[in-house]
Amino acid sequence: MNVALTEIRKPVATKPPRMEPLARLPVFLALEGRRAVVAGDTPAAAWKAELLSAAGCSVDVFAPAAGEEMQTLAAEPPRGAIVIHRRAWQADDLDGSAIAIGACDDDEEACRFATAARAAGVPVNVIDKPKFCDFAFGAIVNRSPLVIGISTDGAAPVFGQAIRAKLEALIPRGFAQWAEAARRWRRQVQISGLSFNGRRRFWQAFTALAVNHPGHTPAQADYDRLFAETAAEAPSAEQGSVTLVGAGPGDPELLTLRAVRALQSADVILYDDLVSLEVLEFARREAKKMLVGKTGYGPSCKQSEINAVMIGLAKSGRRVVRLKGGDPMIFGRAGEEIAACRKARIGVEVIPGITAAQGAASRLGVSLTQRQTARRVQYITGHGADGALPDDIDWRSLADPAATSIIYMPVKTLGELTARAIAAGLDPATPAVAVARATRPDETRIVSTVVELPGRLAEAALPGPVVVMIGRAFGDLAAQASSHDDLKMLS
Repeated sequence: MNVALTEIRKPVATKPPRMEPLARLPVFLALEGRRAVVAGDTPAAAWKAELLSAAGCSVDVFAPAAGEEMQTLAAEPPRGAIVIHRRAWQADDLDGSAIAIGACDDDEEACRFATAARAAGVPVNVIDKPKFCDFAFGAIVNRSPLVIGISTDGAAPVFGQAIRAKLEALIPRGFAQWAEAARRWRRQVQISGLSFNGRRRFWQAFTALAVNHPGHTPAQADYDRLFAETAAEAPSAEQGSVTLVGAGPGDPELLTLRAVRALQSADVILYDDLVSLEVLEFARREAKKMLVGKTGYGPSCKQSEINAVMIGLAKSGRRVVRLKGGDPMIFGRAGEEIAACRKARIGVEVIPGITAAQGAASRLGVSLTQRQTARRVQYITGHGADGALPDDIDWRSLADPAATSIIYMPVKTLGELTARAIAAGLDPATPAVAVARATRPDETRIVSTVVELPGRLAEAALPGPVVVMIGRAFGDLAAQASSHDDLKMLS
């Protein structure tokens, strides 16, 4: 088989994606000790006054006839004082205030209030009248000092409230104690003498402890233990490390929690072409991202160059994530990269990922093993280092009717592979399926027999990555395809 020489690609840093357009800029105002004005007395005005008091504002409420709700709130404010002035607001009432809220009956009154506030240089919100507002209140999840604001820009307030309810259920109330502990300890960490990497390691360990024990009340003993552990790890923190991370077949929701934590703590991410870009969204925004693509029959970086970049970055003290499609230990050259790290005395860790075969089988709803018909699963590469079909494949094993065979990188050599397997005894009518871009929104499948699949795959010219699965485990799937579409492409 003649194989064209692969174009050589150099590792290249990729530019971070630009921020998508924002309907509103989320801003958290520091209002403690400042003055706020609330004009009007409605339930919504009382709620805004309560929010402002909780943020530390002293709130002046202007309302000719303050109702029971506002009076009760003024008698027992959550934090800052609330003073009720039993008269209509005037323009000079806005002077010196940090924020102004109006509950106005009509657009004429709303326009007058907004104009006066802006003339005084005060940001203004007119309740339920967005065209007169400089800012909007969102739904709030309060674990202060951890505060989450949710806005739909007024498009769907009920949707925003539903999201808030979901987050309330997901975020333990104990996180408020941990956030407060972080505020208490931040200065101690800053003056502790730990290096930048050491301080970041401390906060990563702090976060892991908080997430795993949200109901625990953090104490000074927790700080002392975290600090001692971080200080003990200081030499390795300065040296840097390499983590091989499985990105899975494409769907970012299939990432493991450990993979997400690794991405969020990485300084540099070296990723392949086969990695879904949505997965990179889990990374720290500040992390440098470098494409070190290796694709079959396409532009590829030399493995030696990838190793050199990876080791060099780790030796400079960086936390390097080597992000690979699927699982690093399945045709991901993980062995070569682990060996390079060990030779350079760089700490290396592996975080497994969902394989392409697992992802494809889950979407197909087909178990790769079945007690009566599929007692063994085998993974096979469709091409060797030279791009040709490997000579040392066990063809008798591939022809075993009790085996489910998973072929990686199969596109160019599938015709030769299936012909040799059939010659070794594989039944030509054995069900087979090709899955392109498994688990992604544009996933495509071809269901066929093993003898017909190479032709159908060549005709379809599916985008990569592609995995081919062969075996009796796919019998029911093939029967369904036959009855619905004469064994043609399913998508």
